[in-house]
Amino acid sequence: MNIAEIAAYVLSILILVPTAASISRFDQWWVRDFDFPRLQISILILAVLIYSAVSFDFSSIWETIMVVLLALSFLYQSVKIYPYTFFSSKQVKMYRGQEVERQISILVSNVLTTNTRYDKLIQIIIRENPDLVLTLESDKTWEKELQPIEEEYPYTVKIPLKNLYGMHLYSKLELEDIDIKYLISKEIPSIHGKVKLRSGEKINIHCLHPKPPSPSEDDTSTNRDAELLLVGKSIDGDNSTLVFGDLNDVAWSRTTKLFLQLSGLLDPRIGRGFYNTFHAEYPIFRWPLDHVFHSSDFMLLKLKRLEKMGSDHFPMFIKLVYQPENDNANGEFEEPEAEEEEWVEEKIEKGKNSEA
Repeated sequence: MNIAEIAAYVLSILILVPTAASISRFDQWWVRDFDFPRLQISILILAVLIYSAVSFDFSSIWETIMVVLLALSFLYQSVKIYPYTFFSSKQVKMYRGQEVERQISILVSNVLTTNTRYDKLIQIIIRENPDLVLTLESDKTWEKELQPIEEEYPYTVKIPLKNLYGMHLYSKLELEDIDIKYLISKEIPSIHGKVKLRSGEKINIHCLHPKPPSPSEDDTSTNRDAELLLVGKSIDGDNSTLVFGDLNDVAWSRTTKLFLQLSGLLDPRIGRGFYNTFHAEYPIFRWPLDHVFHSSDFMLLKLKRLEKMGSDHFPMFIKLVYQPENDNANGEFEEPEAEEEEWVEEKIEKGKNSEA
């Protein structure tokens, strides 16, 4: 065995680890974090696959097995990210009508507590003119600096915190039945309630920012998963619903997929692109963490990732039109399997117990 073949074996074994971890149900942070960079992992797998195919002389069955495993691993990763490419069919259809009073636009921005470019975000808000603005990681300082927008956004929900989980909701539209909940952790708030469209119709909203699995935040993904799945169960196919925020999970993870299956919500990015919002400073290491999901009675007018504003996240902007009479125009969502529903219950119970 020459040096090239030894290198091929070593590289192959190393690059198979992320796929093996992703397939597993272990919730340790270092395992679940392999769910995030699927595009990057796919590129590396392909590179190692080509290198191995060239380096091996296939005199050993193990060389064939290794190449087959690499090919299957690449296929697995590709299947996961395929819906978020332009090759996939769009789950949410574009709106072509002239309805105005049923439109609603949302800007979601994880501002990064230590970021001082308050002016940059204010400029973006003025330019994009969204109906709702949700800031995450916003503290008392951010609250004070964003006061100038309150003349245009008279309806507010303010939860300034120093723990990176502060949350502020600013709305031009009337907010009703607002409830600030701490679903899993006493440190992590979420906002739930209704927003009244210009047409007078009321929409359910859920604003989330669960804790991510990481060595500095949470040793496992249990709390994040439990919060998302708990909200998904509470929605359970309800129409007239929007969920938005920094979910600290990627669109293609098992948990987010289950969240969508439980809630019956749709993802407007499917068939349109990744819309990676994190990390703003490192182009090579980017994935979609900030989301806007909606029920099937909405159609899409505009979806875009906005420019950097000093945070490690890009802001996201979306404009939707409420179309309850056309709720069959969009693609359908999958129902969770019985085995997955059992896992959901176990995960929620584990999350609740971890904070008891």
